[in-house]
Amino acid sequence: MSLKRKLKQARQRRILRVRSRLNKVIPRASVFRSLNRIYVQIIDDAQGKTLASYSCHNIDPKNVKQMDKKGVAFIVGKELAMRARSQGITAVEFDRGPFLCHGRVRAVIDGLREGGLNL
Repeated sequence: MSLKRKLKQARQRRILRVRSRLNKVIPRASVFRSLNRIYVQIIDDAQGKTLASYSCHNIDPKNVKQMDKKGVAFIVGKELAMRARSQGITAVEFDRGPFLCHGRVRAVIDGLREGGLNL
């Protein structure tokens, strides 16, 4: 088996391990970060629908270029929390996927909490 295939399988196992520990009753906030971008969405697994989403594409490009990546991630989390609160969502579970919970992912968590969501 090639190294690339082993790494892909390990990543998939991490995703499934993290997701299996989540409570299926309340919506989950799923994060994806690429090298330059960050995307967060709130998903209701019972209905199979995305309830709210926000990414760095929604922020003014001039502000994004002036800030560091953690600052952008914090704003994304805070704005998503405001959108969720307007729809009546007060609590979510955080699905970090294969990413460690530090850096930009931690900044998203801090933004969600500051925006008023319970994690």
